Amino acid sequence: MARYVVRLRQDVERWVSNGLIDTGTAGKLLADAESRDRQGFGSGTVLAMMAALLLGAAILIFVAANWEAFPRLLRVGALFCVIAGGYVGGAIFRSRGHGAIGEALWIVAAAAFGGSLALIGQMYHISGDESAAMLTWCAATALAAIVLRSGPLTVAAVGIADAWLAGLLTGGLFSFSHVTTPHLFLPVAVFLFAISYWTQSATARHLILLSVIAYASWLVVDGNIVENGFVMACVSAGLFAVAHVAPREVDNVVRLGGRLPVHALIGFLVAMALLQIELEGEGTFVVAAAVTLAGIVAAIVLQGRTSRGLRWIAYLAFALELCLIYGVTMGTMLGTAGFFLFAAVLLGLLAVIILRLEKRMGQTRTDEGRA
Repeated sequence: MARYVVRLRQDVERWVSNGLIDTGTAGKLLADAESRDRQGFGSGTVLAMMAALLLGAAILIFVAANWEAFPRLLRVGALFCVIAGGYVGGAIFRSRGHGAIGEALWIVAAAAFGGSLALIGQMYHISGDESAAMLTWCAATALAAIVLRSGPLTVAAVGIADAWLAGLLTGGLFSFSHVTTPHLFLPVAVFLFAISYWTQSATARHLILLSVIAYASWLVVDGNIVENGFVMACVSAGLFAVAHVAPREVDNVVRLGGRLPVHALIGFLVAMALLQIELEGEGTFVVAAAVTLAGIVAAIVLQGRTSRGLRWIAYLAFALELCLIYGVTMGTMLGTAGFFLFAAVLLGLLAVIILRLEKRMGQTRTDEGRA
């Protein structure tokens, strides 16, 4: 973000010198960009968060190491003081203009709350499992994010939910005994996504969408891979198409800075990869591979100009796809060459069609602008 502000300042100075905007408008543009830059995750903020996590871990490890030496009342009081001190101290620092320190102290308090759940549960022999504890931790962190309107706390709540989901998907990260499926993650994700609007955390929304892709991938593998993978690929392609046709309207809803196509492309690539792995050795593998290559090229043509991240993801996926095709068809070099020839012709035709459509759409927009 800081680089963007620097570039914007240079552009604004050029616009003022060329008479495109006045000095008052220039000042408002720079002030808005700099205010958003302060709200974002700069390098100082990231380092402060890392220091806060290390501090929280050190406090919890110290308390846990001397757990038996403390009386019960002192144990609970010490944990409560860490939590209250983190939240109150963070609010004081933030009210005085030290936002990074304040957010860092809130992260310490949230981490201390999670550690307190485990320590107090062990001390009083409270029944339950890690799943319930992590969901409680996530809910408490999300509540703190709402009250304090904190973006980093929202990201922390999403991270806790992701850790909970990872424990269920792997089946061995945590010993969850009462929850057998991660379907509860969907309402949790919707709840956290709604909170991210209030706390203005685009980072949390990006993480949630990536987590939803992981959840959808688990659904594909857990059921009929061909059918579920096809549905996942179609939904991802549909989201990409909607985001491309109506970018402003879509971004007004999801507020991802125009990056929904990147997530849609990732979902499409994951779905097609699972499909191709399942169809390895079958004749339909060629069709799935051709569709994947066509989707990658379409993404580059349609959104490559506006998103550098999408281009790099597409380039990497294209290279990996060629490696996958070669690995599957390496038994017959003639078959590999024939497929590459077929794919080249198909992609060439697709590129021509897309370029003509883009030209017509651009001409239509120009005519509408003149009218």
